[in-house]
Amino acid sequence: MKYKDGKPGYNPDKNARVLPMTILLFVLCGFSFYLGGIFCSEKEGLNVNTSLDVGDSVASPRDTAVSPLQLKPVTFQECSSDYQDYTPCTDPRKWKKYGLHRLTFMERHCPPVFERKECLIPPPDGYKPPIRWPKSKDECWYRNVPYDWINKQKSNQNWLRKEGEKFLFPGGGTMFPHGVSAYVDLMTDLIPEMKDGTVRTAIDTGCGVASWGGDLLDRGILTVSLAPRDNHEAQVQFALERGIPAILGIISTQRLPFPSSSFDMAHCSRCLIPWTEFGGIYLLEINRILRPGGFWVLSGPPVNYENRWRGWNTTVEEQRSDYEKLQELLTSMCFTLYNKKDDIAVWQKSSDPNCFNKIAVDAYPPKCDDSLEPDSAWYSPLRSCVVAPNPKLKRTSLMAVPKWPDRLHTSPERVSDVYGGSTGTFKHDDSKWKVRAKHYKKLLPAIGTEKIRNVMDMNTVYGGFAAAIIDDPLWVMNVVSSYAANTLPVVYDRGLIGTYHDWCEAFSTYPRTYDLLHLDGLFTAEGHRCEMKYVLLEMDRILRPNGYAIIRESSYYADAVASMAKGMRWGCRKEETEYSTEKEKILICQKKLWYSSNRKSR
Repeated sequence: MKYKDGKPGYNPDKNARVLPMTILLFVLCGFSFYLGGIFCSEKEGLNVNTSLDVGDSVASPRDTAVSPLQLKPVTFQECSSDYQDYTPCTDPRKWKKYGLHRLTFMERHCPPVFERKECLIPPPDGYKPPIRWPKSKDECWYRNVPYDWINKQKSNQNWLRKEGEKFLFPGGGTMFPHGVSAYVDLMTDLIPEMKDGTVRTAIDTGCGVASWGGDLLDRGILTVSLAPRDNHEAQVQFALERGIPAILGIISTQRLPFPSSSFDMAHCSRCLIPWTEFGGIYLLEINRILRPGGFWVLSGPPVNYENRWRGWNTTVEEQRSDYEKLQELLTSMCFTLYNKKDDIAVWQKSSDPNCFNKIAVDAYPPKCDDSLEPDSAWYSPLRSCVVAPNPKLKRTSLMAVPKWPDRLHTSPERVSDVYGGSTGTFKHDDSKWKVRAKHYKKLLPAIGTEKIRNVMDMNTVYGGFAAAIIDDPLWVMNVVSSYAANTLPVVYDRGLIGTYHDWCEAFSTYPRTYDLLHLDGLFTAEGHRCEMKYVLLEMDRILRPNGYAIIRESSYYADAVASMAKGMRWGCRKEETEYSTEKEKILICQKKLWYSSNRKSR
């Protein structure tokens, strides 16, 4: 700038701007150092209560040499005693928020993050270590499952009865007053395939206290007993307390968490499911999960209506109409009546692709189109159409699958549907788990003894761990992540059982229902989605007091898991893997038995 006379002069505006800019520069530098200090301090001592997912700070900790994750010590408080039977995703306290139509309120409705409990679920007053298998099949401690309602309402049907400090299970039921064994004996006469290893897996819808599934265990048939959390209070909890496989669930508006063509047999003993209502959508779901050539067994209304209708508060005409509707629906779905006697009727699903090809698109129910993935079963809506078996699969029908126990170690046809799956990878996985299971038994001698009955493999691939311990007196619930490769069909083709699940949510079971939890790299695989503390708190909820956890994890996570487990009153020790690798460690943990000292709601 120049003065009027043209000579250069002092510019006050320029110097006026220099000082503020200098101050601003110092402020920005100081602020950046401040932020850096905060970031570094959090990295050095990540608190369990932060919202940071434990897998965010490293791309692949299992395969990369990194410093172990460190957490500040934390201690979890006790929940109040009224949460002793808390099932977060099927909580009766929340039922009023959801609709009554088709009992949707009984389906899974998980709480949002801000409503999740961050406390330890207490056992009931007077809780005792469970009675051990096989004695537990016939009795359990009353204080472990202190529900009088089912005893009072079902005592006349011989489901169970209370004597002193125990519940006794005589093996009765609504449709088998002479005992479940006599009922199953008649069933095996109608279905000879139940005797020779052809039928291995079954599902019991509306299972009561799972006496049917319990009896089948002695006959080499592994049953998933399914029931909702309903006014019977604890059907599934009774089943698991007895040492019988069971899971909370209901056929309502969403598919059951199982792949297509899973079960060799499905059973309903007066389960009160309205099979022909809503366009037969419930029976269409049974069709989806039933293997081609598999059997559907129904006892109760409207079967044997000619002799039974007087006790069903109905008329013979109504029952005849219901039976005819059921038969017509089953025929349209390629089922044929296989056998029938007294109160039991058996239908068989066709294994002939031509039958399903003949289902017209304008018929009802129509055949599902190719856009509907048959194995999509995690929060997937029920479909009013017939899921036809994949015509490309030639060895998935019941009569084509090897008989039990040969099918356990035979490479299933559907392994080729898994990305990277082949007979070679299956055989390698099978061999690997034989070595691992042998090592586990050295680290935890309780495996194979009466101390461990109910086992969960929290993130299985092909069910290798379950297969490796098949000769032990236990059973395994194989869980496949809903975000992982779809390997659950392979698990079922082997003659094992399992379910889809997302470990960012609570599992569909009651507290204190498993003796052993096993996970293999779960935090490495899911840490970017699921916060560690919630997964561990869920493990604590479903693990029985004095129960065990085998946590196989990357060295990055092992110490952090052990630190957090200590805050849950677990005792853990770190062990080497079978090959003593540095990148991977094994934690052997045991949950302690404690009793509630907190009576106030949290």
